[in-house]
Amino acid sequence: MNSLAGPLGAKFERAEFESAEFERAELDRIEGGTARVAAGSAPLRICYPFAGDELGGSHVSARGLMEQLDPADYRLLVVPEVPGGTIAQFFSAFAQVPDPARPRRSFVPGARFGFGKVLRAMAGVPRRVRFLRENAIDVVHSNDGRSHASWALAARLAGVRLIWHHRGDPDARGLRYVAPFLAHRIFTVSRFSLPQGSRGAARAAQVVYSPFDTSVTADWAAMRRTLVEELGCAPDAVLCGWFGNFVQRKRPLEFVDAVERLGALLDKPVVGLMFGDPRNTEVGDALPERIARVSGNAAVHMMGFRTPGHEWLAGCDLLLVPAAREPLGRTLVEAMLVGTPVVATDSGGNPEALEGGCGVLCPLDDAEAMARAAAGLLADPERLDAIRIRARGEARRRFSRENHVRQVTAAYEELARG
Repeated sequence: MNSLAGPLGAKFERAEFESAEFERAELDRIEGGTARVAAGSAPLRICYPFAGDELGGSHVSARGLMEQLDPADYRLLVVPEVPGGTIAQFFSAFAQVPDPARPRRSFVPGARFGFGKVLRAMAGVPRRVRFLRENAIDVVHSNDGRSHASWALAARLAGVRLIWHHRGDPDARGLRYVAPFLAHRIFTVSRFSLPQGSRGAARAAQVVYSPFDTSVTADWAAMRRTLVEELGCAPDAVLCGWFGNFVQRKRPLEFVDAVERLGALLDKPVVGLMFGDPRNTEVGDALPERIARVSGNAAVHMMGFRTPGHEWLAGCDLLLVPAAREPLGRTLVEAMLVGTPVVATDSGGNPEALEGGCGVLCPLDDAEAMARAAAGLLADPERLDAIRIRARGEARRRFSRENHVRQVTAAYEELARG
């Protein structure tokens, strides 16, 4: 992967920059780090480190941003923890160098970050500091908790600007206690994710909604036929979608409960379709065991990870989102864009995504309430159509790539000027 085609057709070199260019960048850094940027003589160098090797919404959002950045202005370097892995392949259109301090074992997503893990992260700091300096990086843009833990201190010690992109709970300890001291800018994906209060991280944080290709379209009738034929279900079956990793926060077991209860309320079959990588699970055997017990007028199928996600979303009659304290799920917005009605819990960033009547909200951890909300929506075609139209317009207005890129690049330029 010495030279790779960029998203705009340009050629990106790997991380071994020419010596003359490296010396010039270092001289500029010594003189305040602004001369090169002000003169426009070279693009800004942005480093995107990624921990682990499980794909998620943060990777989709990061690539959506990177694909829109002009290579004349920005030089992008992806640093995957696992060379040649799933994440490396996902970003294959961009220059890459493996993590210079790859840990023996990856941190577990969402697991508590105790003192032992802090020591493990600290062990790689000197090598990452050297890496950032040798490659004349201007900005490190970290996108998940594990990457923050591994790269934030290294960026600070290397004299590199750090954007801490927070996509989790507002009570996260890293956001509250570490980011205010190490990050130069904090992004959150929703108002819900903003740290509380008026000091520290709260003063440095701003909401930057994730980027979406708002021009996407999908042939919902064709995709629905594809699903019906694959599943062998009745043509009039109600197809309820689930999209994401099988983690506790997203409540996969509650989705199965809601599908089964919706089947008891309707006089037609109800089929739950769970799209996602089954390797990314926190519920273990509990999910397949629960699916095997589904009875009555309902059924649930594991569909695996499929792309492009918006097309499979379009084939579903409803998207059910039972998640708790989800910052702002990508699938809600993608469903809004392709006209799939959303029934979601009144928790986390769900109300923010669906504000203005763009979906239906129900209480958290109440499968019966979710099923009744879904049944009521299906029984009211006029309301269903009004939600589709309203949701598509709001999604295009609030979640465009253009809005996201404008906010992020403004931060890049501001930080590069010191």
